[in-house]
Amino acid sequence: MPDRGDSFGGRVLVCQDAPVADDLTLADIEAASQRLEGVVRRLPVHSARWLSDRVGGPAFLATENLQRAGSFKIRGAYNRLSQLNESERAVGVVAASAGNHAQGVALASQMLGIQATIFMPRSASMPKVTATRDYGADVRFHGATLDEALVEARSFAQETGAIFISPFDHPDIVAGQGTLGLEILEQVPDVRTIVVCTGGGGLLAGVALAVGSLRPDVRVVGAQAAGAAAYPPSLIAGHPVPLKTMRTMADGIAVGRPGDVPFAIIQKYVRDIRVVSEDMLAKAQLLLLERSKLVVEPGGAAAVAAVIDDPTSFEAPLVAVLSGGNVDPLVMMRVIRHGLTAGGRFSQVTVHVPDRPGSLAGLLAEIGAWDANVVDVSHLRTNPRLAVDEVEITIDLETRGPEHREQLLEHLRTRGYRIAEVH
Repeated sequence: MPDRGDSFGGRVLVCQDAPVADDLTLADIEAASQRLEGVVRRLPVHSARWLSDRVGGPAFLATENLQRAGSFKIRGAYNRLSQLNESERAVGVVAASAGNHAQGVALASQMLGIQATIFMPRSASMPKVTATRDYGADVRFHGATLDEALVEARSFAQETGAIFISPFDHPDIVAGQGTLGLEILEQVPDVRTIVVCTGGGGLLAGVALAVGSLRPDVRVVGAQAAGAAAYPPSLIAGHPVPLKTMRTMADGIAVGRPGDVPFAIIQKYVRDIRVVSEDMLAKAQLLLLERSKLVVEPGGAAAVAAVIDDPTSFEAPLVAVLSGGNVDPLVMMRVIRHGLTAGGRFSQVTVHVPDRPGSLAGLLAEIGAWDANVVDVSHLRTNPRLAVDEVEITIDLETRGPEHREQLLEHLRTRGYRIAEVH
């Protein structure tokens, strides 16, 4: 009996003989596509030349960040809610979400005249909370993570009779998300690789089932944040395994346990899972903003992060899914700075210089001569690392990239400056 998979180099390869859920088929996805006609936006797949240059062939972006309610979630939510009978609609629905599923359920409920109660973790960003309320949902906070909010939402469903709407672990949800796979095949018929942001697995499973049923030659890849990568250990174990801890800025894909329904499908149809660092997520967000003029949340940039992390391993034509664009502006500010730092364009340099008049001016002159832009300067005279006649100067500066930064640092060293730290 072969192993479920082998983990190496940030990737999990999945064997192809694992069982799949029998109650979900391509016909379900095609039926969902009919239900969503006129409900979701059939967004164009954007060409991304800057990404094409990296992979060595045509590369495209599936812009679900521009979808109604800001993510792909409206697809599954509307498909699920539209099939509820009258008595189920009368008692209302309940869901748990960090933001995107919340907005999808809230919008679908508003369109169908259903009362929605949404449980969100206390860490949910305020723009997502506000948008969910604006769609008419009753928002309640519980727990520090999505998994804790899910437990409370299920308890609420048992107590009140409200219909629990899973963010990813239901055939109707997966079928709805799978409609994106049909649209990708329509718009890029010669696609060879599709990379999908992955949390609980609903989108990845739906796209993989749709694409695998119609075009088994196309490679479907999942992308997870390293700080919330539940699928690699689960695929190796052969069953969903909950993570003990999670830590990532990608709250939209921070799910501690894969769903049973998507897990079975992913076992059969997904070729591999890529795990990406926080640095790569930030870098991908920054590139999408600068090069494609697209605002994407950290989790929504995971697919692009996986591609730029190892571009030569993806066969073109390639489509990277941007799963969501609901990002808190405050988070975006931090991510931009983090992305600039990861890309070698923003640095914090700490230098020890003699504590005498002219030292700061001389240091700034050296930096200016190399066309680096000084953003902020601070002094410290009480660090135990300093000699009695030294001062510590910390400078935030902008450079053109890693090479320019290293050239500047080397120049400062040759001029006798003692560089203590570089961040």
